[in-house]
Amino acid sequence: MAEIVKKPVQITETILRDAHQSLIATRMRTDEMLPIVPKLDEVGYRSVECWGGATFDAALRFLKEDPWDRLRKFRDGFKKTKLQMLFRGQNILGYRPYADDVVEYFVQKSVANGIDIIRIFDCLNDLRNLETAVKAANKEKAEAQVALSYTLGEAYTLEYWVEKAKAIEEMGADSICIKDMAGLLVPKAATELIGAMKEVTKLPIQLHTHYTSGEASMTYMKAVEAGVDVIDCAISPFALGTSQPATEVMVEAFRGTEYDTGYDLNLLNEIAEYFRPIREKYIANGLMNPKNMGVDIKTLLYQVPGGMLSNLTSQLDGLGAADKFYEVLAEVPNVRKDMGEPPLVTPSSQIVGSQAVMNVVMGERYKVVTKESKDLFLGKYGKSTLPFNEEIQKKCIGDEEPITCRPADLIPNELETLEKEMAEYKQQDEDVLTYALFPQVAIDFFKYRNGEGEGPEVIEAPAKAAPAPAEAQKTAFEGTKYYAINVNGVEYNVTVEAAAEGAAPVAAPAAVPAPAAPAPAAAPAGGAGSVEVTASLPGKVFKVEAAAGQAVKAGDAIVILEAMKMEVPVVAPQDGTIASINVGVGDAVEAGTLLATMN
Repeated sequence: MAEIVKKPVQITETILRDAHQSLIATRMRTDEMLPIVPKLDEVGYRSVECWGGATFDAALRFLKEDPWDRLRKFRDGFKKTKLQMLFRGQNILGYRPYADDVVEYFVQKSVANGIDIIRIFDCLNDLRNLETAVKAANKEKAEAQVALSYTLGEAYTLEYWVEKAKAIEEMGADSICIKDMAGLLVPKAATELIGAMKEVTKLPIQLHTHYTSGEASMTYMKAVEAGVDVIDCAISPFALGTSQPATEVMVEAFRGTEYDTGYDLNLLNEIAEYFRPIREKYIANGLMNPKNMGVDIKTLLYQVPGGMLSNLTSQLDGLGAADKFYEVLAEVPNVRKDMGEPPLVTPSSQIVGSQAVMNVVMGERYKVVTKESKDLFLGKYGKSTLPFNEEIQKKCIGDEEPITCRPADLIPNELETLEKEMAEYKQQDEDVLTYALFPQVAIDFFKYRNGEGEGPEVIEAPAKAAPAPAEAQKTAFEGTKYYAINVNGVEYNVTVEAAAEGAAPVAAPAAVPAPAAPAPAAAPAGGAGSVEVTASLPGKVFKVEAAAGQAVKAGDAIVILEAMKMEVPVVAPQDGTIASINVGVGDAVEAGTLLATMN
């Protein structure tokens, strides 16, 4: 057994990335973070994780901020502390595999703009998908930290993790991270895992976990005792729940021991005081959802990571199906099993989660299949640990043949083509990478930057609560049998019974939303006998794949929607000819919106 060297544990602070990604769907703005940077820089952290993951997408999509500009501002502010990012291997920060030249250029530009440590992972733990990024980080003299996405399942034995650790060292990585996205690593297992990995590698080992299942702080204690070198923590106002253990708590827990961090608790308290009103703001406006703030032991059953939980709640709210949250959670392990039991981490967590949402909301499993689900079944994300459900795979990919090679081997260099596609919007070299990752979102942002298009998302605190039931009853019983009230923009019809004189008021029945007036039926654009093709869920038109007059077969894609960050094809329900296309790229649509007509 390898000798355990007792030494001060180091901490990576996650407040500027994963903490707010996990608790408020990555909505913290740059101007909310910058004022506290000087104090964060004084703590002595091993690193501050401030970029990558979902911050890139959210900054563009919702906040209308340039993520590259955010990184440069962080680099200017942090004089002493290393900056760290999360990088999805061949998927970079997006949701599909990219060509090697795009991966290499993204690493180059990330380091040039201020990143010191690149944590590189693959959603399937397919190490082939990490090779290009690791070599690029080595070339740019950044620390290449390879993360193993920790999960549970019959294939994920101690031997599995040990073999992966040995392969990571051979690959040329500088350190290893155990990335426990859902808080699945329990204390005893942490002791065994860290001990076994220390036997086979000399690389520093870092542990990242979430508090979702309630185990995380205890797991950190045992992991540090077993020899782990670095742990990820979040300053307390954005800790716990689906985030990480609190920085201050772990610092105090190790104080006076051989693992003492030496950090100043008074300084950490000043940092916490800065973030408390920001936390309260996000609680008030609803972004910090109570569902994501407590302990949910069901995590050990569903294996859903923190960021995925907050995304699921946002997705279901957007679909008007918030009441189906636990139904979707129950469907997640079923979809995961169909897909070869991948670890649930971006983008596999989004693929599995979004497909689970589709299966529940549509009322039929795999009635609607996202492009990303199909690509995963085709092997375009890499090799799954266990075989796919063959019946489901066939339903999703049809007659297409799955691939077995490294997916990027089939992707020709993309940079030159991408440069041409977005040339009119380019203001900096990095813009081509922004466009590569999120084409439609990037164009919307570029237009906003040029003074056109929609501005940042605005989320206001909820309006004042409706009158208390007793007050409402008092108004209602003044000789009225029926009245209408408006609560936060929603009209309700309320029926009341008049009380006998001197009798206590009778509680009114629960308010029922007033039925909306039926919309006038529109004549089909294709004329009598035409078939309407409508959106099955809200989203944005990503591509239009057909044109008026074009012959199509049943199952051919007519329009591609971007919904829940996934591409959702809307297909022809039968053979026929397109009579009209009723939407264009970039249009926002609701469920039921007419997209096209067919004859």
